[in-house]
Amino acid sequence: MGNKIRVGLVYGGRSGEHQVSLQTALAVLKAFDYDKYELIPFYITPKGQWRSGPLLSAPPNAVAELQFSTETEPGNEEAGGKLALLPVLQGMSEKVLTEGAPASDGKAIDVMLPLLHGTFGEDGTIQGMFEMAGLPYVGAGVLASSVGMDKVAMKTMFAQAGLPQVGYRHFIRYQWKKDRETVLANIEELGYPSFVKPANLGSSVGVSKARNREELVAAIEEALRFDRKVIVEEFVDAREIEVSVLGNDDPRASVPGEIVSSNEFYDYKAKYIDGKSMMVIPAEIPQETADAVRSMAVRAFRSIDGSGLCRADFFLRRSDGELFINEVNTMPGFTPYSMYPLMWKESGVSYRELLDTLIQLALERFEERQSIDYGGGE
Repeated sequence: MGNKIRVGLVYGGRSGEHQVSLQTALAVLKAFDYDKYELIPFYITPKGQWRSGPLLSAPPNAVAELQFSTETEPGNEEAGGKLALLPVLQGMSEKVLTEGAPASDGKAIDVMLPLLHGTFGEDGTIQGMFEMAGLPYVGAGVLASSVGMDKVAMKTMFAQAGLPQVGYRHFIRYQWKKDRETVLANIEELGYPSFVKPANLGSSVGVSKARNREELVAAIEEALRFDRKVIVEEFVDAREIEVSVLGNDDPRASVPGEIVSSNEFYDYKAKYIDGKSMMVIPAEIPQETADAVRSMAVRAFRSIDGSGLCRADFFLRRSDGELFINEVNTMPGFTPYSMYPLMWKESGVSYRELLDTLIQLALERFEERQSIDYGGGE
């Protein structure tokens, strides 16, 4: 493997969370120890084009430096024009992952670090590509990524694990078009208000609060812009508690934190635009509740067969202190100001240490998988 670990960083993506991914990538590139790692950036445009950047010897200063054009790619006439990883979809070869890099030493990438949020990145698709290419990669595997992205599948797994949840309903676009009255009647059993979400998206994109049928219909139409499947959840008057999980087969949880939203609920604007939402770390909750949150987070992580990292989100009902798991995020926001690293910082793990640990967890999981007999050898 040589003296330095060569990391391929993938970011951007064809997703509603493209800009969030760029911010995460910039923060991560600034935090890496360049005496220990070699970084090769791979940018995926909003249209899904792959563009490779140069081997980095120092961190970039701004997001604009990470958005490579075909004109600025090294060797664009041939290698760059291939858009680096795109041929993997056709040929699935580890060699392809070095062709887009300007380095001529022939050294392969040691581990991939996907920093993609949302569809085509956090949903198991790129994880499957890495599996087929025989590459170690950071974070959840194909199953956990897919389940962690699909809120309906996720809630099914949580129920199987005995984790408490609020009431919810779900349906697909076909059902909505065929018989919306039945769909609406089924949803209204939850009562108003309710929260309407695309089943396969994050960062609160496409999420709306519905207080009556008119708002419900509008919220459903908005959610269907982003996914063919919609989930509607019962409203509970609750505090929003989060906790970070780190590990593979023996995961551990950080101290919990609390989100105090600047808006009526923690939507995209409250998360990324107005900057007025508060993060309270550690959350001001009884020790017994904090222990329960951490225990349930690990159970949720294991229920989806998680690996590497996740952030688990909970509702703590104000009236009686009952806990409900809301969801897990297998690639949470990862800037130094995001909840996931901040909760670990409060738990005694620095941002740079987190990156080191995640790289090692990825390599350990890859080594373990190499011992599996897939029946392809002689």
